Amino acid sequence: MTRMRADLLALTDDSLISLANRGIFKRAVKENASAPPALTEDADGTVRVRFADGIETTLPPGATLEAAPCGCGATSVCRHRVMAVLAYRDGSPAAATADDPDAGPEPSSTTELDPEPAAAQPPWSPGEFTDDQLKELLGTRAFTAARRAHRAGYRATVCRATASDPVASVELSAVTVRFLVPGDLGYARADAARGARTDAIALAVWAFRTADAADAQASRLEVSVGASADGSGAVAAAASVRDPLTDLLNDGVAHAGPALPAVFGAAQRTLDQAGARWPHDALTDLLDQLAAYRDRSARHDPLHTAALMTELVARHRAASRSAVTALGTEEAAQTPLRHLRLTGLGARVTGDDESRGVEIYLAHHDARLVLALRHDTTIAEGAEPPSAASLGNRRTGAARLRDLAAGNVVTESAVRSANRSVRLANSRVARTSVLPSAGDWSTLPPELLLTDLDAESARLAALPPALIRPRVHGESVRAVVVTDVTAVHYLPGDQRLEATLHAPAGTVTLSHAHSGVAPGAVDALAHLLAGESGPVRYVAGALRRVHGRLVLDPTAVVTGDTVHVPCFATADTALPPTTHPDDHSPLTAAVTAALALTAEVPHRGVRHLPPSWFTRAAESAATLRRLGLPTAAATLTTLHESLSAPTPPTPLDTWATTHLRLLLTADQL
Repeated sequence: MTRMRADLLALTDDSLISLANRGIFKRAVKENASAPPALTEDADGTVRVRFADGIETTLPPGATLEAAPCGCGATSVCRHRVMAVLAYRDGSPAAATADDPDAGPEPSSTTELDPEPAAAQPPWSPGEFTDDQLKELLGTRAFTAARRAHRAGYRATVCRATASDPVASVELSAVTVRFLVPGDLGYARADAARGARTDAIALAVWAFRTADAADAQASRLEVSVGASADGSGAVAAAASVRDPLTDLLNDGVAHAGPALPAVFGAAQRTLDQAGARWPHDALTDLLDQLAAYRDRSARHDPLHTAALMTELVARHRAASRSAVTALGTEEAAQTPLRHLRLTGLGARVTGDDESRGVEIYLAHHDARLVLALRHDTTIAEGAEPPSAASLGNRRTGAARLRDLAAGNVVTESAVRSANRSVRLANSRVARTSVLPSAGDWSTLPPELLLTDLDAESARLAALPPALIRPRVHGESVRAVVVTDVTAVHYLPGDQRLEATLHAPAGTVTLSHAHSGVAPGAVDALAHLLAGESGPVRYVAGALRRVHGRLVLDPTAVVTGDTVHVPCFATADTALPPTTHPDDHSPLTAAVTAALALTAEVPHRGVRHLPPSWFTRAAESAATLRRLGLPTAAATLTTLHESLSAPTPPTPLDTWATTHLRLLLTADQL
């Protein structure tokens, strides 16, 4: 029989899982295979399905699965509705017999059911939906809220349908919208919990319109949406940080007065009120660095402090061109998510003698991105800090941290923020289940599971500088398919383990430094890379480009059917690999020395620089020029001359330009 319902044929397995859940889908597939229902299709396209247990389900044209009447009485998508779609989509023999008793078995090939191949169909975009359709679906209140967000401006990542993923989707700041059926707005689904973020569908449609106008061919495109997304209030708020930054640069972290944190705190509140999320987060980190120095904590890092100050200046400059991108003016509200399936990609432990933090990375299959779950522990004064292994045994809700980091998570209580952090709310109704992983990461989306590292390196090289990109957790975390591991060695000077990982295409350098808060990680990694637990299949971690090569700081390693999380390992084994001499090229050493020199300025303060600093600055500039980096040398010379003047001008912009140039140079080496 001829199939008329294109909407039912377009529902993929993943779409049915998102409409119901994985358990209902699996049961429907099993029952449909053992006892397929009898199916008839009326002339108007109404599909009627009768099951072996006597229950009848009707799928009227123009109605979604939730709205389709079913004799079982379920108000949500039940297994009968899912079985009805499977039977219709598969064209089972029982369906053909019910429609025409004299008809033979109907072929199961979808090509024969629909003689027109999918490639011949005209391209479709969710941007074709009209505002009237959106208003009718969402209602006046949600549509008005969407219009307000549109006027404020927002960023979105548009993903068009492809052969590997036939469902178009849009990633917004704190929610992902998927258009499950082409041309049917009723099948647009946001992964937010029911009743939350009802405006997201309209924002996703408008994002597609912007993408279609900019580039109608790209399969994945980041866009800025909003006719008046100038973010003038956020730009003014970002400018309010400049005066306290100038004071900090002049006095130095080592000589900062007690009133300076309060001044920064006022600027922080201004940024929060203006919705300048990324400068707000950067300033929060800077205040943490100031507190760490005041408390003499090992958490303080002069290079990190200098980078944060440079970032605040760079974001203010970039805001004149794109406030949404540079300042993160998307709404900061948290969004509760609906039924969610996540895969643990490992964890990282950080902290000092006063606190410990565990950040767990979870792959969100449907949204094709990584979320980060943070768990912090404060250490009482005089108490012994917890070991990394004991941290892994602590719980968030009902789940242990080590199980989350290495398992498969199914939850209905996740709450996601715009910076891709996620928390699992405690709820008796919306439960969270954690199942052990068999180490099969092959089902991860291609955006998260890398096989072509050369292509990924090119993608990273084309990105804007990290200092003005969105500050999202887990942005760089990826899983890599590993075919071989070579050149495992230990750098004693850096206390760093390195190895070369070979993927089907390209290589990446695994690099992990010893940390006192996770002392067993290096030993555990060395044994895993040596193949003592079996061949390495996958490695997950933070991937970045350093000096022109890909470097991966691992968070999880898969050998056989086991997911290992090195940061939770105990330090009770000897390091097996042979040592390798530290090897730094003269060019890398020169840029590293120049960065340390410019970072010394905000640490000591312009007013407290010793005469030796100026001598070292002149020598460093000469070295950079001799090694073929004239622009970096010129900016360092300009800073040297500016600070050498009898009455130097306000040095913030000159210093920030110099340090920014050196940071970008280091990234490109």
